[in-house]
Amino acid sequence: MALSVSSSSISISTSTFQSSQPKLSQFGSIRVLKKPYHGVGVRSSQPRSFVKPINATDSDVLHFAEANETQEEDYERLAYQLENASPLQIMDRALQKFGNDIAIAFSGAEDVALIEYAYLTGRPFRVFSLDTGRLNPETYRLFDAVEKKYGIRIEYMFPDAVEVQALVRSKGLFSFYEDGHQECCRVRKVRPLRRALKGLRAWITGQRKDQSPGTRSEIPVVQVDPVFEGIEGGTGSLIKWNPLANVKGNDVWNFLMTMNVPVNSLHLQGYVSIGCEPCTRAVLPGQHEREGRWWWEDAKAKECGLHKGNIKQEDDAHLNGNGAVQANGTPEVADLFNTQNVVGLSRTGIENLTRLETRKKPWLVVLYAPWCPYCQDMEQSYVDLAEKLAGSGVNVGKFRADGEQKEFAKHELKLGSFPTILFFPEHSSQPIKYPSEKRDVDSLMAFVNALR
Repeated sequence: MALSVSSSSISISTSTFQSSQPKLSQFGSIRVLKKPYHGVGVRSSQPRSFVKPINATDSDVLHFAEANETQEEDYERLAYQLENASPLQIMDRALQKFGNDIAIAFSGAEDVALIEYAYLTGRPFRVFSLDTGRLNPETYRLFDAVEKKYGIRIEYMFPDAVEVQALVRSKGLFSFYEDGHQECCRVRKVRPLRRALKGLRAWITGQRKDQSPGTRSEIPVVQVDPVFEGIEGGTGSLIKWNPLANVKGNDVWNFLMTMNVPVNSLHLQGYVSIGCEPCTRAVLPGQHEREGRWWWEDAKAKECGLHKGNIKQEDDAHLNGNGAVQANGTPEVADLFNTQNVVGLSRTGIENLTRLETRKKPWLVVLYAPWCPYCQDMEQSYVDLAEKLAGSGVNVGKFRADGEQKEFAKHELKLGSFPTILFFPEHSSQPIKYPSEKRDVDSLMAFVNALR
């Protein structure tokens, strides 16, 4: 994500921006100048606004925020009221309420839809982005296209050069492949974002519930930010808006195509969730969109820290190895691969299977966790495969490898991340790990046929 600030509007009445010079936010102030809009997606008979930074004594547009300030609000109640509202309605409410003290977080992916919605409200809006220094060239080209279409100028926030230098000199350019992405993300993304948000009262994100079922399934359309602080400082000083929370990914894309909004060309190459170049790749058939991010880590770790508040303490949604609910009362997650053609293996069963040097039949076994969104996404493919293999001489099984079983699965069954698929041949004690991340039926069948 790159951090920038900009502003725009459609036919703003000059009477709206009058009176005194209010207190400036730390992000700086802006002046709205008339400039024709030449975008191809949305047409307007009114001139399009162009945003230009100005000094602290010339801040007419900030009066918009003062004029719309309201008393402290119950945001849980507001989220409930807006639960069935459209993204456009939610965006309009956010911009109306916070004016120049709110900004859109733009990562250079399909969250460009937020900018289009803001434009359609006709209200002034600001956009921000984080330039980590490791984005794809295609992402930078999208930033340029967005600036030209909407007549805005993106102002980027960069990581601290001294911190980046210390990290790279001590651990190298690709340390995240060995010890996880959190440290690099903290330096290149989280800290710059924290500095930026300290100049705002609210921000707008492109989070959707269907993006990452393990961490984003319960995000509301508006909330008090559980992690970051706003300009006033302290808990509850920053509000977080998620206008796309209830929108499906395909509906976002239908909107982008209908409105002819510029998009990242990486999407045409199979990329769905887009971040830094070393940590982003295209997804394959049967994979969830977040599997293109930090693919070497478990599903539960796939947040960079910008939305860390989505991850519940001690991973409440993950059950223990015995299948019981957590002590905090979290309800049990439904099991996966429930079909008569898939045999559920216990710890004893999988241990016996690994000890056999000669088996009557080969086995295909998936190591899984019910809460894992990538296991959930491949469920239908695996069930269909089991149906095709029924009566073929190949047994199909499953072993739940989370909770108390995870360490055993790591050391004895080659578990790297969920799901892991193993083939146990008839005449070999060593299981063979499925090397690909293509989890469609044809790819899995080709693997089985190559070994049996």
